[in-house]
Amino acid sequence: MRVGLYPGTFDPITLGHVDIIRRASALVDKLVIGVAINRDKGPLFSLEERVAMIEAECAKLSEQTGTEIVAHPFENLLIDCARDVGAQIIVRGLRAVADFEYEYQMVGMNRALDSSVETVFLMAEAKHQAIASKLVKEICRLDGDVSKFVTPRVNDALKSRLRG
Repeated sequence: MRVGLYPGTFDPITLGHVDIIRRASALVDKLVIGVAINRDKGPLFSLEERVAMIEAECAKLSEQTGTEIVAHPFENLLIDCARDVGAQIIVRGLRAVADFEYEYQMVGMNRALDSSVETVFLMAEAKHQAIASKLVKEICRLDGDVSKFVTPRVNDALKSRLRG
């Protein structure tokens, strides 16, 4: 069974993330969405809320693709998380050239720690490439419309959290 790990903070999950999840699910039998516990980033949504959003957004996708998709919180090294969930592949999304330099360094470090785990880069569809969770939160906080960037469920959660 081929297991992939798609890590991130997903604060919140966006249509860009969903696009990468959909496309990654075609490459593996099981896709683990690694939800990073990163206290330094000060997430808007709690870990439990982010996991619930991912589970809700991926349930239908899992049915459509036939790929098991599960959310898995982690706070350890990414390569250790990959080992914990039995992943042979780490899936990373790229939006722009700026992402590549950081990702290139991460791949090198992960390969040095465990050369048996491969990293696969996927580009989101063009219409989703500019989406960043940080920008989505800022737009919503300033009363902008983020419905083009997130699902209706996530849009409602953002409005509720940021606009009271």
